[in-house]
Amino acid sequence: MPKQNLLKRFLKWRLKYISQKQFIYILSIIIGFAAGIVAVILKNLTHFIQLLLEGSFVQYYHTAFYFIFPIIGLGLTYLVIKYVIKHKVNHGIPSTLFAISKRKGIMKRFQMVGSILTAPITVGFGGSVGLEGPTVATGAAVSSNLSRLLHLNQSTRTLLIGCAGAGAMASIFKAPIAAIIFAVEVFSLDLTLASLMPLLLASLSGVITSYFFFGNEILLPFNIEDKFVLSDLPFYMLLGVVGAFASIYFTKTYAFFQDFFSRIKSPIKRLALGGIGLGVLIYFIPPLYGEGYDIMNNLIQGNPAAALENNFFNLELSNVWVIIALLLGLVIFKVIASALTFGAGGVGGIFAPTLFMGSILGNALAKALNNIGWFSNPVSESNFTLVGMTGLMAGVLHAPLTAIFLIAEVTGGYELFIPLMLTSAISFAITKSFIPHSVYAMELGRKGELITHNKDHAVLTLMEIENVVERSFIKVYSDMKLGEIIETAVVKSKRNIYPVVNRKNDKLEGIILLDDLRPIMFNQSLYNEVTARELMQNPPTIINFEKDRMTSVMKKFQDTGAWNLPVESKGVYYGFVSKSRLLTAYRRKLIDFSRS
Repeated sequence: MPKQNLLKRFLKWRLKYISQKQFIYILSIIIGFAAGIVAVILKNLTHFIQLLLEGSFVQYYHTAFYFIFPIIGLGLTYLVIKYVIKHKVNHGIPSTLFAISKRKGIMKRFQMVGSILTAPITVGFGGSVGLEGPTVATGAAVSSNLSRLLHLNQSTRTLLIGCAGAGAMASIFKAPIAAIIFAVEVFSLDLTLASLMPLLLASLSGVITSYFFFGNEILLPFNIEDKFVLSDLPFYMLLGVVGAFASIYFTKTYAFFQDFFSRIKSPIKRLALGGIGLGVLIYFIPPLYGEGYDIMNNLIQGNPAAALENNFFNLELSNVWVIIALLLGLVIFKVIASALTFGAGGVGGIFAPTLFMGSILGNALAKALNNIGWFSNPVSESNFTLVGMTGLMAGVLHAPLTAIFLIAEVTGGYELFIPLMLTSAISFAITKSFIPHSVYAMELGRKGELITHNKDHAVLTLMEIENVVERSFIKVYSDMKLGEIIETAVVKSKRNIYPVVNRKNDKLEGIILLDDLRPIMFNQSLYNEVTARELMQNPPTIINFEKDRMTSVMKKFQDTGAWNLPVESKGVYYGFVSKSRLLTAYRRKLIDFSRS
């Protein structure tokens, strides 16, 4: 009670002295700082675990431990989830998108600590995933629960979740502009003046937090030395096409393994199968161990031998085509390793694997172009390594602007802006034509539950069908006579439509309109002769209460031109949805959605 009274007093004081806009600005700074702290905690915990595992105890047997470490990490993650958290810890950004789309931006309290307790174990022990998704999800959960505590509405809650995403990404990459664009692209926020300032403040707060704890240390340190030349444009276009097909491969493979593991009901079986599969992969291909930023940095700095020196087959790295083959192998198997990590119950994100695959693909393509012997002027392998990242980010994450500005910011300049834009645009356009939704959003997208930048679709997604179903229609049984219909339905009902159901199982058989009754309703000689079955007609279509989303309900009204459509639930008649009530609810939700 004292805490509740204190909170009430604070909220009253806030309403009296601080405007809503000022309050949101203050909260965005706090949330950006909190997301930055989350990034610091996750990174340091992960590195601490990695240092312990790479100590003197195992340094002479490290290759053998490539197999066992991931299995141990996944096992520990399973135990923490089952006995400490006691809730399923879903993938980072997809779980946040689900909360925005289906839970009105409300995230459960355990999500504030779930990823912090599990992601460092998964990645620290060699799980082939990243920390960006868990960082964003944890920051979003903190933001959501703080918003609930302060009684903020849904639109503000969603905006502050976006602020958490911006703060997290700014802290991780020290790229504040890219972080703002990431929040807009991934969380489908409207980039207006009302949302821009909170995102800016959160991003600034997050990046300052990162500088405070990590100094000038950058995740992808690189300075551009090779300038962009116009003659390289066709090669960057080719990189965009190759990146698109790699993105399609990534998404299809990831989805296949997700579906495969979802059919295995036992978590122990998933852990065993995924863990052993991951262990075998990492044992034979050590660069798949962990996030892979060391590999990326070696490639960017033109040192592929350091990235590939632990290859199991001890292949000679003086032959460039051997290097290219090994690099392509990493591209092929990285997504499999990531999918196995998730399938086994690991917690992480796919942002780092996407960067990993993109950098390697760009580097391999540049090496192939330089050594094939067809072109007189060599292309820059380091530049292709960086631009390759944008190709995969644009394709896999459907975030082309984030990809462009992230690489531009981490390289400290805009010399590569033209190839970044070109490769990103081509990759995104081709991938989008084959894969309509990003890896983050594909499950929600398939169900029609995804919030997008299409405001009409977004508003319909936020609406719930139970709020528009009307139950006041009087039922008519199919064996009823005309006289009974008039006495029990027409006289008592204020509606002009009557559902006809089966008396035994309540299944909808048809509908009767008042217009169908008017020609004969005063002819008493027909009262005992005509039945409801003879008067009824088939409805234009039927709404399924469990399966149909509001987007499909609206489409059914558009396709049929009807003003009322019946609803079935579990195979029996449930009620009606009227177009007028649907449009009224839509207008109200649109006002709430647009209000800042």
